[in-house]
This record gives sequence, structure tokens and C-alpha cells, in this order.
Amino acid sequence: MQGSGLEFEKPILELERKIEELKKFTSTEKIDLQSEISKLESKLDGVKHEVFENLSAWQRVQISRHPKRPYTLDYISLIMSDFIELHGDRNFADDKAIICGLAKLDSFKIMVIGHQKGRDIKENLKRNFGSAHPEGYRKALRFMKLAEKCGIPIVCFIDTPGAYPGVGAEERGQAEAIAYNLREMMQIASPIIVVVIGEGGSGGALGIGVGDRICVMENAYYSVISPEGCAAILWKDKTKAPEAAAVLKMTAQQLLQMGIIDELVKEPLGGAHRNAEEAAKFLKAVILKNLKAISSMSKEEMLKNRYDKFRKIGIFNE
Repeated sequence: MQGSGLEFEKPILELERKIEELKKFTSTEKIDLQSEISKLESKLDGVKHEVFENLSAWQRVQISRHPKRPYTLDYISLIMSDFIELHGDRNFADDKAIICGLAKLDSFKIMVIGHQKGRDIKENLKRNFGSAHPEGYRKALRFMKLAEKCGIPIVCFIDTPGAYPGVGAEERGQAEAIAYNLREMMQIASPIIVVVIGEGGSGGALGIGVGDRICVMENAYYSVISPEGCAAILWKDKTKAPEAAAVLKMTAQQLLQMGIIDELVKEPLGGAHRNAEEAAKFLKAVILKNLKAISSMSKEEMLKNRYDKFRKIGIFNE
């Protein structure tokens, strides 16, 4: 059972609680209640499919922010081995909101880079809630260039509400750091696989989001602005966030249909937080498939395809 859960999960959590109670009662009192448990489990399965197969954009945003959802370090531990974290931008500081390091993914030696949120108040303050400063993006680019020099692929995990908008970050060149990454990532001669594993907010996501393959997990989102930010601008009312989410076309399903992303990564029914191991298995398969495809190309072909891919976004006929 997933704690208090989200509002739309309450019927599911209530059934899970009842099943749990009956199983505990059966174990302690030695009374056979298997037929009642089976009926509830059958009902639970139906309710799960009814709820999770008809999620609105706003509900998917809520799942993407679930506090138990796997983060970058979780996926690293679940699907990679021999991870060695690398630190610092050699200019100002080591931003804990972005993780960088060397790892092995089956037969591939890779550079893994990703946003990292915290599980509690103390860690969230350390990680700045996954919102990177300029030094975070400069650190990421530093290790992307190291990967290029070593001839190894890069895997980026995006999970941020946006880049940190504070005065200090602006003074140290937040916009310049992100813009510089966009330009440089377009030219890095190593395969780059990008996966949005949770929140994909604005320039904070784009700062490590240029790649040969852009994938988004089933209950993640990728958008120019958060639903709350959009609602505040358009309606001067943050409570309009569900309406904003609906019109922003920010879900993986909508982005795939529009050709903004290359692939949707399947999640367990109900979201990655309900079964992190299964979610990691789906994610690993997608990353490996795309790494093999990109690695088979020549560098010239890879860079041309990457450039053309982004040039096509936004082209339309009147």
C-alpha cells in the first residue's frame, strides 16, 4: 500500500487496506477468508485498470511528482553497476541537484547524468528539490565532454520542476549555462540517450535534454512550463493547473503523437512508484535498445540525425 496516496488513488488504497486487513486476520485467527480476499482482489484489479488507464494530464503530473517515485540514483542502483560519482564544475561548486558519474550498463560503459531530488526535507535542501544552479549544468557539460573524449555514450535522466530561479543563480549566468549546454550537446560526438523519468520542466530540463533519442516515461511530463506556472500567467489563478495541464500537451502520449519525443517508456500499472524494479526493467530495455541503434551509426550520421531531429520540431504548414 502506498501511504495516503493521491486523491484519485483513494478507492484503490481503500481496497488494498481491506485486503491487507483480511490477510492479517486470516494469519492471526487461523480463519479461512480466501474466497472474500479473492473477490476483493478481483475487484481491485478492475478498479486499478479503470483508474490508471484513463488518467488525465493533471493526474499524470501528480504521479510524476509522487514522493516515492524512483529518482536518478534509484535507477542507477537498479539497472547499472560499478557507479563512480564525479563532482564539481571546476569553476564554482559541486551542485548536488545534478548527479554525474561513470557506470556500466550491461556491456556498455557509460557516463550517466541526471537530476536528483531528495526523500526528506534535509535531503531536498541539499539537492535543492532537483532544481539545478548554473554550476550543475556546467558540471554536466564538463563530464559530457569527458565522455566524448573517452568515446563512451551518455545517458541523461531528467527530473526537475525547472532550473533554480534565485538571484545567485541568475548572477552566475543561469540562462547562459543552459544555452551553452544546448549548443554544445548538439555537437558532442558521443551517443546521447535522454529519458524524462519524472518532471521535465522548462529550460531546467532542456539543459541536459539534447540527445539522439528523447524518451519519456509513461507517467512523466515534459513541458515549457509547469501547469501551475501556466495557470498563474494565463488565469492569474494556480488552482487552474488541471486545465493548464490539459492544454499544454505535456504527457508522453501527446508528445509522442506530435513527434517531439521518440519513445514512451512503459511503467507498471499505477506508476513507477508502485513497482520500482519493474519500472527499472522497462527503462533498461529502452535505453539498451537505443544505445545499440545509435552506436551502430558513424559519428557523422549520428550528429546529422541529431541536428535534423531538433530542426524539425515546430515546423508546420498553414
